[in-house]
Amino acid sequence: MKRFHIHVGVKDISASVQFYSTLFGKNPTKLKEDYAKWMLDEPRLNFAISTRSSAEGIDHLGIQVEEEAELAEITARLKNAGMKVFAEGETTCCYAESKKAWVQDPSGLAWETYRNMADAEVYSAKPTNSCCAPTTSSVKASCC
Repeated sequence: MKRFHIHVGVKDISASVQFYSTLFGKNPTKLKEDYAKWMLDEPRLNFAISTRSSAEGIDHLGIQVEEEAELAEITARLKNAGMKVFAEGETTCCYAESKKAWVQDPSGLAWETYRNMADAEVYSAKPTNSCCAPTTSSVKASCC
């Protein structure tokens, strides 16, 4: 089953957590000093915020999947759409171990498709402030 993903960069994590918890009617599923995530069932959404984005506002969008076959299917669709896909593979990002691929839509908005495999104790395995930014300039996301 697939879940829509939105990641928003925020300046004040505490104020933002309070706002979104009120908006969604529930506390975050995951809360760290620089990151929060709500796994909502209605609507089916993975909504994340962090202070690690390069700017405030929508950082990137994505589709989270539960099965490896779904990840392969969506990645193939992106390639069939003629988009340059950056297959990041397995990575640690946003306090999760994931397998993912990135693409930039025709407007320049970064999209990721990914499958979380486990929770992680660190935001990123990479030594930078942003975790998931592919090394290619074709996709410009600052996080996961």
